[in-house]
Amino acid sequence: MIGLELEGVKFAYPSREILHGITFKAGSGEILGIIGQNGCGKTTLLKCINATLKTSAGKITVDGTDVSVLSKREIAKRMGFVMQTASTTFPFTVYETVLMGRYARKGLMESDSEEDERAVYQAMRDTGIVKFADRDIDELSGGERRRVMIARALVQEPDILLLDEPTLHLDINHQFDLMDLITRLAREKDMLVVLVTHDIILAARYCSRVIAVIHGRIGAAGSVEEVFTEDNMRDLFDIETEISEDARVGRNITIIGKYHGDDSNFEEEDPLDKSEGHEGKGND
Repeated sequence: MIGLELEGVKFAYPSREILHGITFKAGSGEILGIIGQNGCGKTTLLKCINATLKTSAGKITVDGTDVSVLSKREIAKRMGFVMQTASTTFPFTVYETVLMGRYARKGLMESDSEEDERAVYQAMRDTGIVKFADRDIDELSGGERRRVMIARALVQEPDILLLDEPTLHLDINHQFDLMDLITRLAREKDMLVVLVTHDIILAARYCSRVIAVIHGRIGAAGSVEEVFTEDNMRDLFDIETEISEDARVGRNITIIGKYHGDDSNFEEEDPLDKSEGHEGKGND
């Protein structure tokens, strides 16, 4: 069983600190959802986990090994990372694109082997893209291409799969198809999936546990039932929701609209009022 542990993780750019002491644990077979508004540090957190970004404080370990002491190749054997978008400069076929993921399992000058070929076709079968093997990846739809990127991560044979907004820009049918695929992979391969998403409805339906990040800190963490409450949705997302249990889908979230607080105390702002001390709310 794989174990991922973060303890007091911080990350800062020269201009500002992004993550302020993130601590959590996760293990095999889980789908851990990381949610939060844009700019809260979700993607930065993923990049710290796989050491693309170097933390300024704290510790990240996989099965007790600090990722900061691992080489890129060793990290790639343990973690597959699928970014939000993936563009190709050259017209690689789907097979060639998936094969690129085998670099973690091969020597620098080692040629492709039968084992590599078997691994590539297994990853394509797992993601339902064998029929596209000889097609150029740029000919595929967004949903099909996302599956190719997941297959390229799977061919690394990782224990942890990191996904950054995997359903972004997909139509609703492809969103459900992809989340069904991710759920099946986590179960059948006993993988830990760490999933960043802004889609709280999908997170509530598919994730095992959820961490809500707000301004680089954990605002809420726990089971779907513990995190997805109407109070938390107001505090974390400034939205009004109705949350219920549905026998068909589990936790069901209906978004009512933006939360405006207590309207009874609301006074319309005078656009001509330029007095000192009148400040707008800054962006994260």
